[in-house]
Amino acid sequence: MEIILKEDIIGLGYKNDIVNVKSGYGRNYLIPQGKGVIASPMAKKILAENLKQQAHKLAALKADAEKKAEAIKDVALCIAAKVSATGQLYGSVGANQVAEELKKLGHEIDRKIITMKDAKTVGDFVALVHFHKEVTVEVPVKVVAENAPVEEKKEEAAPAVEAPVAEAPAQEEAAAEE
Repeated sequence: MEIILKEDIIGLGYKNDIVNVKSGYGRNYLIPQGKGVIASPMAKKILAENLKQQAHKLAALKADAEKKAEAIKDVALCIAAKVSATGQLYGSVGANQVAEELKKLGHEIDRKIITMKDAKTVGDFVALVHFHKEVTVEVPVKVVAENAPVEEKKEEAAPAVEAPVAEAPAQEEAAAEE
């Protein structure tokens, strides 16, 4: 069944795209929800005419999407999460957390345009931000343990304390020889 989409649906298509879907999905979900219409010959002609008239508006939308994409092109996120001893996360890191981190950095991005395979372990992942059907940005996401930086600081502090103690007996022996 051919459907003309009335809005962007991640994983299916973008507004004004003609897509093939199963009949049940089209009739029971897309059409009743107002997300699409049946692609009859008349509807296709209307769509072609509307696209022709709105070409300059669509170009402006694409230019705006490219500006937003340029703003977050070099952004790399580091998200701290609670981790078990085996390296598994308690829960997962997904599009919601990526959107929150981007908001903290001053980039207001809707979580619905972000796709990311849920991260359930510590490591490096990639989130895709779909600004426009022709403009997509990959944002590297590093998931780290919440308590990892604290442990590293303790390890760095420990050798610094031991070094002066080891030098003190050597200084006393040098003083005794004189």
